[in-house]
Amino acid sequence: MAAIPPDGVFVPVPTFFKPASKASLQAAVDVETQVAHSIHLAKCGITGLVLLGSTGEAIALSRSERFDLVSGVRKGLDAAGFKDYPIMAGVLINSLDEALEWLGDFQKAGAQWGLVLTPGYFGPAVNQENLVEYYTTVADNSPIPILIYNYPGVTNNIMVAPETYVKLAAHPKIVGCKMSHGNVSHHVQMSLNPQIDTKNFRVYSGFGQQLGPIVVFGAAGVIDGLAAIYPATVTRLFKLASQRPLTDETLKELQELQFIISAAEEFVVKGGIVGIKEGVYRELGMGTLEGGRLPLKGKLADGEFEKWKSGTGALVAIGTLEAKLKP
Repeated sequence: MAAIPPDGVFVPVPTFFKPASKASLQAAVDVETQVAHSIHLAKCGITGLVLLGSTGEAIALSRSERFDLVSGVRKGLDAAGFKDYPIMAGVLINSLDEALEWLGDFQKAGAQWGLVLTPGYFGPAVNQENLVEYYTTVADNSPIPILIYNYPGVTNNIMVAPETYVKLAAHPKIVGCKMSHGNVSHHVQMSLNPQIDTKNFRVYSGFGQQLGPIVVFGAAGVIDGLAAIYPATVTRLFKLASQRPLTDETLKELQELQFIISAAEEFVVKGGIVGIKEGVYRELGMGTLEGGRLPLKGKLADGEFEKWKSGTGALVAIGTLEAKLKP
């Protein structure tokens, strides 16, 4: 029986880099900071991590860098008392053989699941039947269970159809999906579909804006970038949405917190990976202000983070909540 990822909040963590050096073309991966950030998230109640997803810039790292990062985080978490802490690792490649190579490396490095991006390089030419065959072949040959990662924004707008999820959810080694798009209907359909055994196929959104609504209707949770900055607050929202029965008092708090988090998520939408990294640096003191690797090298405009924070009030409100909730 394949291991099933737990309900809750996963964080698609950014990959941290050391300050740029003239001795190399690119800044080196900062595994030490990666471990420190991962331990912080675990202590704040985050369910698990997604390493080397889209936010983690997996496509900008070499094979050895990917392995060292995952194995380093696994060892660091184990040493900090978080043994067997849930780790998904992103597989962002179109080639089937290379996808299996990534999965083999991740299994050896200590990840429990692979989050396999929809192969969308050829856009509309990729039909649903071929997606079923692709994911089935990957799952058949992967050393670890996999999840379907549907992110139309980076795959030429390929959308996995509901009937495709139904077929793939029956595979014993396909244990869930991450939907990084705004079609809440797909989240709800897969969470409530009587043809899907949701105990063995877990549905996650890529957006904290959708957390409350989809969890109330049976989804497993979210894989949310804002939680890299404010983990305790996003975790609180998940706990409220998961409570049964959902009392009037709980619903009121859930609605108020969902509003604050949805407003704060606008920063993540606007700033993207660079914005998340700046938020982590400014709120947690981790990382640098140099952004990612090319073509994402750089940072927000001077004063942009502070301007956004004071201008909307959402980050101020969520930061205050974070301070109260953090253990």
